[in-house]
Amino acid sequence: MLTSEQSIVEYKAGRVVPDRLTQNTHRHYVEYAEKMLGVYRDGLGQQRRALHKQVEAIFANEPDCPVRRIEAFCKLLDDASEFQTDPSGKSAKLRLEVFSRAARLHPLVQEPDRLFEHEERAAKERIAAELGMPWDTIEQSFYTDVIAYQQLERFAGYPDGTAFLSRYNVAQLQACLYRAESMTVTATRDLKTIVRYAKFAKLLHEITRVVGSLPADVEDVPRVAGILPAGVEGVPPSNRGPEALARRGRDARDTHGRDGRATHGQDAHATYRITFTGPASVLRETRRYGVNFARFLPALLACRGWSLEAVLRTPWQTPAKLVVSDADRFSSHLPPPEEFDSSLEQSLAEKFGPTRDGWQLIREGEILHDRQKTFIPDFTFRHEDGTEVLLEIVGFWTPEYLAHRRETLRQFRRHRILLAVPESSIREGATITDNVLVYKTTLKIAPLLAALEAARSAAKQGSEV
Repeated sequence: MLTSEQSIVEYKAGRVVPDRLTQNTHRHYVEYAEKMLGVYRDGLGQQRRALHKQVEAIFANEPDCPVRRIEAFCKLLDDASEFQTDPSGKSAKLRLEVFSRAARLHPLVQEPDRLFEHEERAAKERIAAELGMPWDTIEQSFYTDVIAYQQLERFAGYPDGTAFLSRYNVAQLQACLYRAESMTVTATRDLKTIVRYAKFAKLLHEITRVVGSLPADVEDVPRVAGILPAGVEGVPPSNRGPEALARRGRDARDTHGRDGRATHGQDAHATYRITFTGPASVLRETRRYGVNFARFLPALLACRGWSLEAVLRTPWQTPAKLVVSDADRFSSHLPPPEEFDSSLEQSLAEKFGPTRDGWQLIREGEILHDRQKTFIPDFTFRHEDGTEVLLEIVGFWTPEYLAHRRETLRQFRRHRILLAVPESSIREGATITDNVLVYKTTLKIAPLLAALEAARSAAKQGSEV
């Protein structure tokens, strides 16, 4: 990704306009892009600074190319490359050894005489012999710990010039989000995929259903297992009697699965709003979270049926709005999302296995609704006797976010939900309820099974009553 220094953005009438290369205006940039890719493909063994100079030379006669744009191109090319590094500090040790030996021969001259008798070439040969390596090898290893002098070892590159320019457009869009105070994504399709990407990026978020939710005058209609009955949305008063409700409850069981739970993704007619907390607000411009925020964007671009609206803080400390949607046709370079949102979830799934002690682990089993509130758990655990327990894992957190999450769980208290929270989030003297699992770095299987069985026992007692 680009840095803030490589970001090019304009602020027009309260709107954010990131730099974007278009076919109408920048069609000739495709040829430039192919040349830049060629510089790196043919540049194995060359230093980073030499490669950057060659890229700069490509635009020597281009009037419409600011310096920042060239720097951004170089950054994206570097991101697709592997350079020689020196993690063990050998270069610093080599420099110290060479300079110490050369100091005894100081001063070195090109042509020796009676006053200055030590020739530079002869001194290099002498030092190389003492160190047991050719001088060319010494020179190549001299500054591998300095970024500008690192040599290119491998270039993965981009499929072609067009793909490279598309990546540039997305990178400039990403860089805008470093200053985001908030971001809202409205989704009509691919909700689960969008939420999975958000969790994978460890973003703080809340989900509400804004279209297809229950009308205000029927909010108190009984729900089937806490889920909105299929067909209730937009139902006229004449069709809200007990018989109609019972019929809709049967329909919900027929079309949504046992107890009316939606098990096949989002309502085809629903629109969801996902509200994200930005790095420039509650987290006080946390750099790591800001990078995660920007990293989510290419993932969103790979989805369908979405629009994004973000409020950014300008350099003048005034708000400005960024608006983009799938209709803008930005191209994502990302593959389909990973099966798991984090290493913590993957570790739990691997340790638990598909089934254990009568419990089956299901990845993101369902989308839950309560009025306009929406909740998507990380895991569903289903016992062979039919008992279901949902698990939500909290990773990146703030006190405000945890309080918000607990409020969400209270709203969905008809369901058996376990909340796994990091030990670092527990305040001293806080009361740990039965549905809260505390972990340090990983979730332990034994306490998880104990919590699942406790939930199953409570469910049995409730059904007997």
